[in-house]
Amino acid sequence: MSDITSRTSNDDLTSRLTHPRYPRSNRYDARWTVENQMGPHALWLLEWLAPALGLDALPSGARVLDLGCGRAMTSVFLAREYDVQVTAADLWVKPDENAVRVAAAGVADRVLPVHAEAHDLPFAEGSFDAIVSIDAYQYFGTDDLYLPTLTRLLKPGGRIGVVVPALREEPEGTEPPEHLTPWWEPDFWCFHTADWWRRHWTRSGAVEVEAADWLPDGWKDWLLWCEVVAEESPEEFHRRMAREVGEMVRVDEGRSLGFVRAVGRRP
Repeated sequence: MSDITSRTSNDDLTSRLTHPRYPRSNRYDARWTVENQMGPHALWLLEWLAPALGLDALPSGARVLDLGCGRAMTSVFLAREYDVQVTAADLWVKPDENAVRVAAAGVADRVLPVHAEAHDLPFAEGSFDAIVSIDAYQYFGTDDLYLPTLTRLLKPGGRIGVVVPALREEPEGTEPPEHLTPWWEPDFWCFHTADWWRRHWTRSGAVEVEAADWLPDGWKDWLLWCEVVAEESPEEFHRRMAREVGEMVRVDEGRSLGFVRAVGRRP
């Protein structure tokens, strides 16, 4: 796709995914976002994170690590919207595949795809002005020892910002919320509340926590996206997953599930 901000996609799809809260994301081709998704709408979540993280205040050419970038949609968005140099790091998507997407988006000079595991990042201390992670940090960042090892990659005063699937309240005991039991997977225990993330980051001593909050009506965005992906994704696996997750989110109706953003500054 030569122009990812064109409106060449199906008009109905574009209309369904035009969101008043995410004007920057609305400029991106709806079909492109569906074809490259790997979970919740990553551009919407990044656009929600951006003001808390201060992305508009970064100087042109600032270095940003996009950790767990998936198919590099967020990396493309960072480069195009904020004119930064992005290291697009992912474990599961090959750098060669992301390089093709990045080049097609016209930002090959500003996005470097790399293969990296979150616990073995091949970068020097103080390499980045900011670290971003969208719908990935929950899989490795709940480790009490992880944040200090990651934030050493930030310059002093640099910020880390993440958005993660989350819970409104922490479950008591060892059982999930009863109404979510039919869909609950062991992986979902990495979902936590905004207060949990604030406490987790604060007690690490690695950052000064500047934000840890809940996305109002985030479940509605999640459900809409699941419905669209279930109908429009070219991959059967993603259509099936979207149907299953969408049913869970529909039944929950925001009682338990949503999204949390957390932002911290390296002293």
